[in-house]
Amino acid sequence: MRQMTGWLVFVCGALLMPAAQANVSVTDDTGREVRLAQPAQRIISLAPHITELLFSAGAGGRIVGVVEYSDYPPAAKKLPRVGSYNAVDMERILALRPDLVVAWASGNPPALIEQLRSLGLRVFLSEPRTLEDVASNLERLGQLAGTRTMAQVAADEFRRRLQALRTRYAGRKPVSVFYQIWHRPLMTVNGEHLISKVIRLCGGRNVFAELPTLVPKLDMEAVLAADPQAIVAGVREPGDDSWQQDWRRWSQLRAVREGHLISVPADLLQRHTLRILDGAKQLCKALDEVRATAAR
Repeated sequence: MRQMTGWLVFVCGALLMPAAQANVSVTDDTGREVRLAQPAQRIISLAPHITELLFSAGAGGRIVGVVEYSDYPPAAKKLPRVGSYNAVDMERILALRPDLVVAWASGNPPALIEQLRSLGLRVFLSEPRTLEDVASNLERLGQLAGTRTMAQVAADEFRRRLQALRTRYAGRKPVSVFYQIWHRPLMTVNGEHLISKVIRLCGGRNVFAELPTLVPKLDMEAVLAADPQAIVAGVREPGDDSWQQDWRRWSQLRAVREGHLISVPADLLQRHTLRILDGAKQLCKALDEVRATAAR
C-alpha cells in the first residue's frame, strides 16, 4: 500500500509540474529556418509593420525594443527605441538581451542583418509579398512567441475578410493604376510588391507591374506613356490631398482629366499588417467609382 501511495504521489506531482517547453522551429520569409530553445520572451522589432504584427499575434507584451515610426497600436509608442529601420544602435540592442529579433528582409540593410546573426542573435526575416503572407507571418510569429492560439484567431479572421473582398470584386472590369509611393524622386511598386497585390484584388492593373525592381524610380515621361486611369497615393494625414497639386498640371493624363487622383491612408496600404484590408476596402471602392465614370 505504501508503495502504491508513493507511486500515486509521484504521478500526481508529475502531472502538476509545468510541461517543459519544446523547441520552436519555423521558416522565415526568405526560406531560412529559425529555431529557438523555447518561445521568445524578449523580442526586438526592426520595422513598424513587424511591431504591429507582433501585437496582432498576441506578443506585444514580449517586445522590448522597436524602431522609429512604430506607432500602432498606441501601446507601441511607449516601447524603447533602438534606432531606425536602416540604422540601429547595436549596443542598445545587445543591452536589451533579446532572444529573438524580427527584421524586414527588403527594408533593413543586409549588413545589419548579418551583423545581428554574427553576434549570435536569432533573426526572423519578415517579407510578406502576398496577402496570404500576412496571415502566415502572424501564425509563425505566434509560434515563435508562444502565442499561437491568439495568432491563429487573428490569421483566420484576416483570411475570412480577404476572401470576402475577393468574392465581392472578382470579375470587375480592369482599371489601370499608377501607385505613387513617393514623389521626389517619383517612386512606385512593381508587381511583386504587396501593394500591387491589393490593386489586383480590387480589379486594378498596376501599369508598372513588369518592372524588375521592387520599388523603382521613374521619370514623368514613363507615367505619361502609361496614361493610367487612376493615380493613387498613400497620405500620412487624413484628408491631405496636397500631393494632387503636382499632378493637376499634367492634364493630358486620363487620371487627371477625369479627376481620379485617389488618396488612401499610407499606414493602411504601405504596412504589411491586418489593416491592409482596411486600405484595400477603401481602394476597391475608389476604383469602382473610376469604373462608373468610364461607363458614363
